[in-house]
Amino acid sequence: MSNDYSEPGHGDSPAAWTAVVVMLLGFALGTLALFLDWYPVVWIAAGVVLVGLLIGWILKKAGYGVNGSKTFSKAHD
Repeated sequence: MSNDYSEPGHGDSPAAWTAVVVMLLGFALGTLALFLDWYPVVWIAAGVVLVGLLIGWILKKAGYGVNGSKTFSKAHD
C-alpha cells in the first residue's frame, strides 16, 4: 500500500486553532447566558463567535494558515 497521497491539511494550523478556541468560548458563554436568561450577553457571545471567524481569517492572511509562510509542515507517518 503506497502512501503517495497529499494530505489536504484539515485546519491543523495556528489560525484554525485560535479561531476554534475563540468560537468555542463564545458558544460556551452564549449557552450559559441563554440558560440564565441574560439575553444581552447572548448577543455579546454571538459577537465573540464572529470575532473568532475574523481572527482566523486575519491569521490565515498573515501566513499562519495551513501551508502558510509562517508555519512549518509536519511529516506524516
